[in-house]
Amino acid sequence: MEKNSSITPRHLFLALFTVVVWGMNFMAVKIALKGFPPLLLCAARFGLAALPWAFFMPRPKGPWKLILGYGLFTFVLQFGLLFTGIYLGLSAGLASLVLQVQVFFSIGLAAFFFNDRPTPWKILGSVISFIGIGIVGMHLGGSTSFIGLVLVVLASFAWGVGNMFTKKIGAESPLSLVVWGNLVAFPFMVLVSVFMEGPALIVSSISHISWQTIAAIAYIVYMSTHVGYGMWGFLLNTYPTATVVPFTLLVPIIGFLSSAAFLGEDLPFWKIVASAFVMGGLVFNLLEPQFIRLKTAVRQRF
Repeated sequence: MEKNSSITPRHLFLALFTVVVWGMNFMAVKIALKGFPPLLLCAARFGLAALPWAFFMPRPKGPWKLILGYGLFTFVLQFGLLFTGIYLGLSAGLASLVLQVQVFFSIGLAAFFFNDRPTPWKILGSVISFIGIGIVGMHLGGSTSFIGLVLVVLASFAWGVGNMFTKKIGAESPLSLVVWGNLVAFPFMVLVSVFMEGPALIVSSISHISWQTIAAIAYIVYMSTHVGYGMWGFLLNTYPTATVVPFTLLVPIIGFLSSAAFLGEDLPFWKIVASAFVMGGLVFNLLEPQFIRLKTAVRQRF
């Protein structure tokens, strides 16, 4: 059955609440990285998000290979690359903006694999938003780490691929899919952390954990993962990818504001301009039905 592309007011609220939760998540990640190295932080996130909840939630009905792919791309690769990019110098606010390149990857992959083809309006909106990402690339240095920027772009691609697995699985319970995806990711990331960060750093980080780190990890796990991804999976299963994915373009606005307010990150004019282009692309995507109706009315009148 074809999905309705016009989002209801109730689901619009869910989409906006999700992006607020995710936008503030970057601030929480930055705080947590002061106490934990990036891969250990990922492992902690995955383990707490999966256990003990996996014992009480049935495994999604999709094949194991799809669940494995979902866990690897949506969690292991996306967050491993994202957390490492922030750890290596990309500011939390910029990371929240750069990660939105996943919009273009998601829409393109959906067109290729599901014939969920974007309209010219959505393509134009994507181009406008991509200009904002380009402005970020023009300001390498300072709060813009080149290696951090590259890693977060790769993280956005992993998120886009993960969205395809989400649609393919079509889980009846999006939260159950999130929990089992984290369960798949947990042992992988533990091994990677031990191999790349070493047992000594892991033991030291855990033994010297602060309440700020604990609070940040709790937000990352229970708000960003359980609440955020649960609602996101529901929206992806209810509406076409091209309707849902553009909402994430609001995430950097929340990321910039929360990082500036609570972490003291600079908010120069070029960041505002970059965000304006990203927001402009979102407007083209969200107001497409109104544009089409207006165009039709003008044609009928003249």
